[in-house]
This record gives sequence, C-alpha cells and structure tokens, in this order.
Amino acid sequence: MVDKDLLSIQEARALVHSARSAQNEFAQLSQERVDSIVKAIAEAATKQATELAQLAVEETGFGKVEDKTTKNRLASEKLYQAIKDVKTIGVINNDIAKKIIEIAVPTGVIAGIVPSTNPTSTTIYKSLISLKSGNAIVFTPHPSASKCIGKTVTLIRETLRSCGVSEDMVSVMNIPTIEGSGELMRKVDLILATGGPGMVKAAYSSGTPALGVGAGNVPVYIERTADINDAVTKIMASKTFDNGTICASEQAIITDKVIDAQVRATLKAQGGYFLQGSEIDNVKRVMERPNGSMNPAIVGRDAKYIADLAGITVPSDTRLLIGEESGVGPAYPFSKEKLTALIGYYTVEDWNEACELSIKLLHNGGVGHSLAIHSKDESVICAFGLKKPVSRMLVNTPSTHGAVGLSTNLFPSFTLGCGAIGGSSTSDNVTPEHLFDIRRVAYDTEELSLSYSNNAPTNDTDVTSTEGSVDVDMITKMIINELKKMS
Repeated sequence: MVDKDLLSIQEARALVHSARSAQNEFAQLSQERVDSIVKAIAEAATKQATELAQLAVEETGFGKVEDKTTKNRLASEKLYQAIKDVKTIGVINNDIAKKIIEIAVPTGVIAGIVPSTNPTSTTIYKSLISLKSGNAIVFTPHPSASKCIGKTVTLIRETLRSCGVSEDMVSVMNIPTIEGSGELMRKVDLILATGGPGMVKAAYSSGTPALGVGAGNVPVYIERTADINDAVTKIMASKTFDNGTICASEQAIITDKVIDAQVRATLKAQGGYFLQGSEIDNVKRVMERPNGSMNPAIVGRDAKYIADLAGITVPSDTRLLIGEESGVGPAYPFSKEKLTALIGYYTVEDWNEACELSIKLLHNGGVGHSLAIHSKDESVICAFGLKKPVSRMLVNTPSTHGAVGLSTNLFPSFTLGCGAIGGSSTSDNVTPEHLFDIRRVAYDTEELSLSYSNNAPTNDTDVTSTEGSVDVDMITKMIINELKKMS
C-alpha cells in the first residue's frame, strides 16, 4: 500500500532540492539575461492565454473563458510591461551623495500557493515576478485545478529550457496533499500565499516568511453626485467579470436614498434582478453550507445557474442577482463575500451613514482589502480615503479591474496584500521588489573624523586626511564588473 501523504512530502523535498540547485546557478545571471528569459515566458504565456483559460474553465467549472483569457494576458503581457525596466539583479541603486550602494539579494526558493478561482493567471504571475527577482518557485496547486496549473507550469518549463536555463526554476507538485504542502512551506525561503483563509493561515503558521492575502468583502458606494449610469455599468462589468471569482469584486452596493429609484432602474436595465419574497430565502439556502461558509457549488457561476439551483425563474438576460439586506453579520448572507453573481444592496441617508455601513461590511470578512466609491464630490472621496480600513480605495472605476491594475495604475497583481489590519505582511499589490532583500554597502561619511582625531593616540598620521577616501562610483563599477564575470 502506498502512503500518498509520504509521497507528497518526499516530492516536496525533492522539488525544493532541485529548485535550490537551479536557483544557485540562475542567481549568477546578469539583469539583461534574466530580463530576456522573463520576456520569453511572458510572450509564450500570452500566446497560450486563451487555451489556458479554456483548460481552467473546463477543469474547475468557474468563470468565463474570455475573462480568464484577459486575466492571463494581465499576468503576462501587462505584467511584463510593468516590470521590464525594473532593476532586480545585482546593483540596483548607487547613491553617490550618501555613499550607499544597494545590491539585490534573491530570496531563494519560493512556494507558490495557487487558488482554483484564478489558477493559470496566478501561476503565470507568480512565476514571472519570482524569476524577475532571481528566485525559483515551486507550486502547490489546488487539487481541483491541478491539470490547468500543471499545463501552465509545463509551458513555462519548456520556455526556460529553450532559453538555456534549468527548467527546475519553476516546478509544481504532482501529488498535492495538506501534508506535502506543509512540508513544502517549511522547506522554502518564502511563501506567496493566494487562496482560502485556511491555506493562508497555514502559510503564516509554517515558520517560513510569507506574503499572503486576506478575504475581500468589498463595499461599493454610489454617492448622490455620481454618474449613475456610468457607476452601474462599471459595477456590473466588474461583478460579472469571470463570474465574480476575483476577491476584489464588489460584494454589496450602498446608495443614497435620494437616488435609490434611479440606481434600481439602471441596475434592472442592465441585467440586475432584485430578488423578492421567497426568492431571497431560496437563494440564501444555496449560498452557504451549514457552517456558514460559502457554498463551493455557486462559486464562479452565472446568475442563471444560481437561479436554477435555487429553483427560481429569472429573465433570460439576467446578469446579477441582487439581495436587499437589513443588517450585517452571520445572519445576513448577502453582507458576506460572494465570489459569484450575487450582490447585496443597502440604502442610506447620506455619506456619513455610508461610511459607518462600509466599515461594518469590511469588518465582516474583508477588512484591509478594498473599497470602491462612485462620486464627483472630492470632499466625500477624501473622507472615505482617510478613514476606511482598506489597502486600496478605487474611485469611479470597476473594483475588480481597478484593484488588479487593469483599469488603474496600480501594479498588475494577483496577490493583493491587506496590511496588518487584514492579517497580511504587506498592504501592497505584490511585485518582484517584494521578493528580494537589499544588501546596503555604506561608507564612512567622515562627519565624525574630528571626534576620531580627538580620541586617537597622538602620532604623525593625520587621521583627518581625505586622501584615502573611497570613490563610491568606482566601487560600484567594480561590483558590476564582478557580477558580469559570474554571468
């Protein structure tokens, strides 16, 4: 009898060992060489964006092929444009005035945790930022998405091989178990954790440094000065993008009572369906499991699928099911995160009440993540920006697209930090610059030369002489030349 857990643990150890050997060689390459490899992988992934999207939808049942294709392109094409000129190898900065040289030091081997909701795009993204910063990465895939993740890794490994470097810079576990993933997280140097709360918690509890994410329960406030049609159009585009599988998608609409009728009418005109009477109860029954967690059967599904599952009839053009809620918390399912075509709806008197409600919603499973607002009143926007417990506030833009960098200038990312308040070690969209340490070579400033002189034994040497001072620029050139010799 074969013990699957033991096989998984052994596989994790073997993959890390091979990755570490490959990374030791890769770390000797120049910035130019690394950049050429990253470019080749980005181009290969872009060419296969649609095929990988199809595989992901077929295997997981989540989302839409066209939207997963867009995510794959974001993780390859757009990401490459964002990182191609970033210095990540060797000397990355030389401050002649301060006499400090900064040298990038790769972390080493990274563990990449990949969710089933964004499997191929997350694999591409994490591979590129890891390689760009000189690191190897070993993936532990979600079991329900192992085939499409494996295919993505195979594509990347083939490209690495064609570039003349070890394919072991990127690898994936073929026998992913909880025990094997745990061993992987203990053996690597850093964990990039994207996935469910349990896996992210395990990453932070492993004893290995980790960059993780938090849950998203994104409120979106349509304030009375907003362009209502524009706001609703963007919310609908965002919430239905890949059937709501990105954690930055809107989870509850808040709007002022004075514009409530207009907002409702616009939502209905664009495919929003307000659940009524027993319909709400029917949908609530399929939203959650008995323990209150999200029902995986509805994740990444469209509105018609959920309606059929709940046994209700909706118009054929329905894009989003809307549930009005009167409160926030465990007893109010529409106040929670819903990675699918469901959204909550609240009305308030004014922006002050919207502020309070937004904070309650965020603390109901999304604190530290994101918030969206549609408004033309800069004073209200500023008030929200100053007070809300989020890492990114998205203004007059689709929350999904804005948070991951599709419709804003935020860094293109599928690992969105939630800051300390959200249990994350960063509040940033994670970039290659989070994946290396900086060694600082700092030279004496000679500001204390006089005190050295006063305390030193008397002799014929003039210790305040600057004839032997260091030429920092020359030292930098020497370091760069040594790095070139190693590549």
